[in-house]
Amino acid sequence: MKAREIALLTLMDVERRNMKSEQALNHYFTQQNPPKRERALATELLNGVLRWQGKIDVIIRSVYHHNLEKSAPQLRAILRIGIYQMHFLDKIPNWAAVSECVKLARKYKGHHISRIANGVLRRAAPETSGAWEDMLQQLPEAERAAADLSHPAWLLERWNERFGKEKTEQLCRANNTPPLIGLRINRLKTDPQTMRKALHDARVEWKETDMEHYLLTSDFHACEPFIHLGLLTVQNPTQALPCLLLEPQKNETILDLCAAPGGKSTCMGELMENTGNIIALDLYPNKCERIARRAEIVGLRNLTTAAADACSYVPPKPVHKILLDVPCSGTGVLGGKPELRWRLSPEKIRELCALQARLLDHAAEILSDGGILVYATCSIEQEENSQQVQRFLDNHPEFTRAPLPAGLPEAFTPIPGEPGACLTLQGNRTGFDGGFAQRLEKHA
Repeated sequence: MKAREIALLTLMDVERRNMKSEQALNHYFTQQNPPKRERALATELLNGVLRWQGKIDVIIRSVYHHNLEKSAPQLRAILRIGIYQMHFLDKIPNWAAVSECVKLARKYKGHHISRIANGVLRRAAPETSGAWEDMLQQLPEAERAAADLSHPAWLLERWNERFGKEKTEQLCRANNTPPLIGLRINRLKTDPQTMRKALHDARVEWKETDMEHYLLTSDFHACEPFIHLGLLTVQNPTQALPCLLLEPQKNETILDLCAAPGGKSTCMGELMENTGNIIALDLYPNKCERIARRAEIVGLRNLTTAAADACSYVPPKPVHKILLDVPCSGTGVLGGKPELRWRLSPEKIRELCALQARLLDHAAEILSDGGILVYATCSIEQEENSQQVQRFLDNHPEFTRAPLPAGLPEAFTPIPGEPGACLTLQGNRTGFDGGFAQRLEKHA
C-alpha cells in the first residue's frame, strides 16, 4: 500500500470513525510497514489536507458543480489529496498527482467516480483553475479569511475579538506550520549533556529550548531508538508547565486525575527521582496499560495506574497534590492535531466546560486540607481557563490562587492579575504549544 492510499484510508477513519489522525496513521504504518519515503509522503498528505482543508475546499467548489458536502466521502478525500499536491507541494508533477488520485477513485468507487475525479482535478490544476487570489476575492470577508487561514469562521471571530486580527493571523499561521516535536530527556537514565552528545553522534538535528531537559526536533525517525530505550519521551515543553506548577517532591503521593496518555505522570515520576507514588488515573483500562508500559520503558517504579471515572474516583488515602489536566477543546495544539479545528463548535466547548467543572468540583472534595491542585488545559479559550477557574473559586471559598513556584522557565508567561496562572500561545515561542495552567491551594 502506497502513500496516497494510506492517506486516503486514514482520512476516512478520521471523518467516518472520528479517530485521531495520528492514531489512524500509525495503525496503517504498523499494518503495511511502508518504506520511509512512503511514510513521509503519507504523513505530509494527511496533515497537509487536514490543515488546509478550508482553502482546498474553496478551490474544489470553484470547479466542482455539485454539493461537495453531499458527495461520496472517498471522492472528497481523493479530491483534497489531489488539490493539496498540486497547490501546496512543488516536487510532485501535476499529471502524477491527477493520475494517482484517479487510480484511487477507480479502485474505491468505480469507473464513473474516477472520471469525475479526473475532470475536477484537471480543472483545478493551478495552470487552469485561475489565480487563488482571484477566487478568494469573490468570497465575503469572513469566508475569505476562513479560507485563507483555513480555520472555521466562528473560531476566527472569537479569536479576533480576544486577541485582535494580527495575533489571530499569527496563531493560524502557526497552526498551519508543521510543528516541531518536543523531546523530554529522562533524568533517571541519562543527563542533558550526555543525551545531546548521543543525538549529535546520531546526526540528529535539534533546537534548544530554555529548559535544560527539553529539546525540539523535526527528525522523529532518527530519535525513535532513543525513545524505545526510554532515554527520551515525546512531550511538548508546554506540557511540563502543570508538572512544574505542582512542584512534585521526593516521597510524595500525587494523583494525576486524567492521566492518559501519561506524559505528565512520567514527567512527575522522573522529577521525584523514582520515589513516592504517582497514581495515574484513566477511565479506560487499555489506556492505563499503555501508561504502565511507558512507565516501565522510562524506568519508573513509583507509578501505579487505576482505571476509574475521574468524576467519582476516591483514592485509598487522602492526597496532598492533584494534577487535573482536563479534557478540553485543544485549541492550543491545533498544529499537531489539525483535525480538531473541523470537529470543534461553540456547543462542544460548552459541553467540555460542563465536564471540566464537574472534574474540578470532585478534585476539590478529595484533596486534603492544605493541599495543592493544579488545573490545566491545552486550550487557549477563556471559558475553559480563567473563567473556569473563577467559577470554581466562587463556589469553593476554601481555595485560593497559589503563587507561582520560583524558577519557572521564562517561556511560561504569568497572567497579570491572576496569581499562579500561566498561559502560552502558539507562535509566541518556537515549538511551544498553547496551553493554560493554574495553581490552587486548599485551606482548612
